[in-house]
Amino acid sequence: MFKTISLPGTSALLKSPFIFGVATASFQIEGSHNTRLPCIWDTFCSKPNTIADNSNGNHACEHVKYWQQDVQMIADLAVDAYRLSISWPRVLHQDGSLNIQGMAFYKSLLQALKARNIKTYVTLYHWDLPQHLEDNGGWLNRDTAYQFAYYAHIVTQQLEGLVDSYATLNEPFCSAYLGYEIGVHAPGIKSQKAGRQAAHHLLLAHGLAMQVIRKNCPKIEAGIVLNFSPAYPFTPDDERAAKLADDYHNQWYIQAVLEGRYPEVIKELANDAKPDVANGDMAIISQKIDFLGVNYYTRIHYKNTPDHWFSEAPLENIATTDMGWEIYPQGLCELLLSLNDRYTLPKVYITENGAAMADVLIDGKVDDIHRINYYHTHLNAVHNAVEQGVNVQGYFAWSLMDNFEWAYGYEKRFGLVYVDYQTQQRTLKQSAIAYRDFLKQRQK
Repeated sequence: MFKTISLPGTSALLKSPFIFGVATASFQIEGSHNTRLPCIWDTFCSKPNTIADNSNGNHACEHVKYWQQDVQMIADLAVDAYRLSISWPRVLHQDGSLNIQGMAFYKSLLQALKARNIKTYVTLYHWDLPQHLEDNGGWLNRDTAYQFAYYAHIVTQQLEGLVDSYATLNEPFCSAYLGYEIGVHAPGIKSQKAGRQAAHHLLLAHGLAMQVIRKNCPKIEAGIVLNFSPAYPFTPDDERAAKLADDYHNQWYIQAVLEGRYPEVIKELANDAKPDVANGDMAIISQKIDFLGVNYYTRIHYKNTPDHWFSEAPLENIATTDMGWEIYPQGLCELLLSLNDRYTLPKVYITENGAAMADVLIDGKVDDIHRINYYHTHLNAVHNAVEQGVNVQGYFAWSLMDNFEWAYGYEKRFGLVYVDYQTQQRTLKQSAIAYRDFLKQRQK
């Protein structure tokens, strides 16, 4: 068990231009729900049996209220960069006009970060679709992709000079599959056709937004953030299941973005489950990106099913996080190498990596040695991938602080910083101190 975070002294991760940061998402931390439009997660939280602890994002970490102390907290961690998302329903009114108060919040936040020489990595969509757009079909409505492009236009105009890097979407897999296909995330729709169609419209939205970013701020790098849970066969006889699962959950998104086509698994789908793809869509989706954001937490084992499809095969007697996810750091290295072998990749950022642990605050201290060990082993996995030729240029720890963990509510804590949701007191966990010490040592 590692009690500190370290890398080999010769590691490229310790040298410029490699950047280290922390990451958050708007709905998970901001609170202040009365100053924005309702989003699909507000609606989802209000329904019975959707959120584990029956909570919502109305208050979360009250970041809109405490943003100044949070910026200082970020600076004190000695990071190079902060990855955040813009809340679509906070910056636009329903008629499409600018919410001046909402945009002013982000301008002040980004200016404060800039003043501390912290690079700003802005994600335009981290799942909080305005509810009025969902009422018109949400991501099942092709027009939502064009609405997103308009939103991207307003944001990139308004935040000129304040952003170092734009990501269009965070984890379209989660938005589409969890939200529209199996219904465990907002908006709670359960339909394979809906899931595949939502995925296509999300990717179309990415492509349209990329065109907007190129036009409005051509000197700013732009890309997309995709999550990967590498698929492994449960037994040697389950290779086909693992391949199908990988194509369906992982390659579906990256292959469309980088190569302009969906994987062969699309041919396995019934005709009424395949997405409607208009002429020219794949060319829009697959224009050049400057970076690929990779989110990695765990791997998944799959087994064959009688109907020649795949299903998850849970393992026994393995180390897991509080989410029940296997801790498998070498999977991050294996993932990066496999992507690098399969595709011509742009530069890569690890845009999310971290662990939920059953943290307890005792005498003002959270002794989360298991999280320190998680970060140490996963950072060394990134180092190993870079040593073998993968062009990784940044790493963002998820998350800066404990927050609203979607369908788990406030039951799961991913933060480097412990949040008491009653008092909004922030306390640096031992992992935050270890991360800070590691970064300060690097900067000497």
